[in-house]
Amino acid sequence: MGNKKSIPKLKRSMTAGQMEMISLGGAIGVGLFMGSTSTIKWTGPSVLLAYMFVGLILYIVMRALGEMLYVNPGTGSFADYATEYVHPLAGYLAEWANVFEYIVVGMSEVVAATEYLKFWWPKVNVFWSGIIIILFLVLANLASAKAYASLEFWFAMIKVVTIILMIILGFIVIFFGVGNGGKPTGFSNLWSHGGFFTGGVKGFFFSMSIIVGSYEGIELLGISAGEVANPQEAIIKSVKSVLWRILIFYVGAIFVIVTIYPWNELSSIGSPFVTTFAKVGITAASIINFVVLTAALSGANSGIYSSSRMLFKLAHDGDAPKTFGHISKRIVPNHAILGISGGILIGFVVNMIAATINKSTQDLFVIVFSSSVLPGMIPWFVILLAELKFRHNNQDLLVDHPFKLPLYPISNYFAFLMLIVIVVFMLINPETRISVLVGAAVLIIATIVYLIRHRKDGVDGK
Repeated sequence: MGNKKSIPKLKRSMTAGQMEMISLGGAIGVGLFMGSTSTIKWTGPSVLLAYMFVGLILYIVMRALGEMLYVNPGTGSFADYATEYVHPLAGYLAEWANVFEYIVVGMSEVVAATEYLKFWWPKVNVFWSGIIIILFLVLANLASAKAYASLEFWFAMIKVVTIILMIILGFIVIFFGVGNGGKPTGFSNLWSHGGFFTGGVKGFFFSMSIIVGSYEGIELLGISAGEVANPQEAIIKSVKSVLWRILIFYVGAIFVIVTIYPWNELSSIGSPFVTTFAKVGITAASIINFVVLTAALSGANSGIYSSSRMLFKLAHDGDAPKTFGHISKRIVPNHAILGISGGILIGFVVNMIAATINKSTQDLFVIVFSSSVLPGMIPWFVILLAELKFRHNNQDLLVDHPFKLPLYPISNYFAFLMLIVIVVFMLINPETRISVLVGAAVLIIATIVYLIRHRKDGVDGK
């Protein structure tokens, strides 16, 4: 633990508002814009309850993180707590899982962004537009944490405004029938097409894997805590507001979709977001295209920011090449940012080559993208475990603590168990089985590397 003290401090240049928007940006991504059709297909209208149920798990995880962050807001956050309160291997896995997750997610978001750019510039080579997108995001992250935060603030703002507009327009269709021949759609679609729970218990739990994947990224709030002014005050405000906003945006948007449209027709209408706007006469496809483009750029932008901080910390802990521990004159981990962006670039190029050689390899890409879900759960697992030990070890600090996790320790065990159940159903579901096995393989390889390194060093993991 001694080398931790030598980690250079990053600059506290973010505002609480930017911190909240970064968390929203991390969690409201293409998972909502594009993943909702899959979740609805598996479980029907009961997907609403599935989003709420995973939201409850998320609430427990974020309150546990908030409790620890209030006492010690530092960059690396949940990985620091995992190392200190669980085991150094847990911290190591949390960091490398984050790096892997966001390189894969970043790669897929860049690919998605190049597809959206074709709308305006169909003749532009996809390869070059991808390179330009990556360069743009690298420059934004290298400039300063403040520049990154400003860009992400506006990216997230565009997504949030779009979802709010969609929810409002949706309720106009439901209650007043605008865009539906003047006939209010009402709520009958929630139960008229095979019932509320169309996929049974199995389908209900199948949908949760995609929902967990959609919510992953909210723990970015913990990483940005090291670069926000007045961290204690910002943490309480951000955790509370972000949780409610995410639940309102996700549950609200999905409610509108499954109420307006029969759930079993959604796969044939394309994007439910585009269709909802078109229903009330807003057919400006370029506006919707701009929104989904910013959603993709936001996902990649958040990923570079988050995972570069993790790679920076890994370098200082001796678990990644030392060069990634370098800090620029602008007080950002520039080598780590370039390393993560390089990983995204390599993945993007490999994907382009594979897609050119054989169209069926795009299925392989979908598998790789989905494989980020299990590694993305690792921070949630370690936060729940770390808070148990944190509470036990710091009882004096928690006497006047204003932001304790409710129903400790029952809430920890409940959330932990439910995450394990979701992983089991991912293995049962043929559409996610390969993905979860790929994610597990990444974690096993990382564990083996850690054990070999530390046995050779004779450090015993500490």
